[in-house]
Amino acid sequence: ENISDFSLNITDCTQVVVPEEVFFTVAAVGILENLLVLIAVIRNKNLHLPMYFFICSLAISDMLGSLYKTLENIFIILCKMGYLTRRGDFEKKLDDAMDSMFILSLLGSIFSLLAIAADRYITIFYALRYHNIMTLRRALVILAIIWTFCAGSSIAIALFSYEVATVIPFTILFPLMMFFILCLYVHMFLLARAHAKKIATLPTSAVHQRTNMKGAITLTIFLGVFLCCWAPFVLHILLAKFCPHNPYCACYMSIFHVNGTLIMCNAIIDPMIYAFRSPELRSTFKKMFCCAR
Repeated sequence: ENISDFSLNITDCTQVVVPEEVFFTVAAVGILENLLVLIAVIRNKNLHLPMYFFICSLAISDMLGSLYKTLENIFIILCKMGYLTRRGDFEKKLDDAMDSMFILSLLGSIFSLLAIAADRYITIFYALRYHNIMTLRRALVILAIIWTFCAGSSIAIALFSYEVATVIPFTILFPLMMFFILCLYVHMFLLARAHAKKIATLPTSAVHQRTNMKGAITLTIFLGVFLCCWAPFVLHILLAKFCPHNPYCACYMSIFHVNGTLIMCNAIIDPMIYAFRSPELRSTFKKMFCCAR
């Protein structure tokens, strides 16, 4: 907030403010949608597969992002009403906890996307050995390692967020992981046709190949949505740390609330992608709503 106030003094750009009602509405919808995804996967035993477990991991990350923005806005409202101060020890600890939740959401999303990309890669190029390579137990171990690493990293980054040595690795990690995922699925698309010819003689190869490529396309959509929703906020962090006094940087930082809203929109869009791209998940949603009625 101090950076935002300062930026108004050195730039003519007007601070864009998103109404609090919009924040709470978007966050609530995102949390509910992802909660439905988790319930659907838990209830339908046909969805107890590594791919859907990785999707659940991404859904949890989206929920944490929406919850973070909700708690942050409640914190700001309480500060404006005078119930909390901005410099107290309790408020600082609360702020660190919320920052840790935000970082956990970002890292969880990145590594969940990476796990989905690796799963799609194995599905396409090792289709006949997929169930031996990516077992359910192995997927759970991978998720446990991912979330343990993300939790530890988020706490460490939140505690030392004021150090440049902490900010640089955190911001570098985002484009680095995105580049790695990009290379992975570009490699999938480039070699998919050649691989399809090798297994063309198998009786169910055409069906499996269409299914696998559909999963790769879904991953592409996930990645595109993630970049559009998170990249503006990560750029804001970089500019706020390295050029807060530059008028052009300050002008970009005036749309901070819009960037925060984009993060929560990611939590709304992802479940729509699940439902649209997965017939099994869509069928489970229909059964859930029918039972509710």
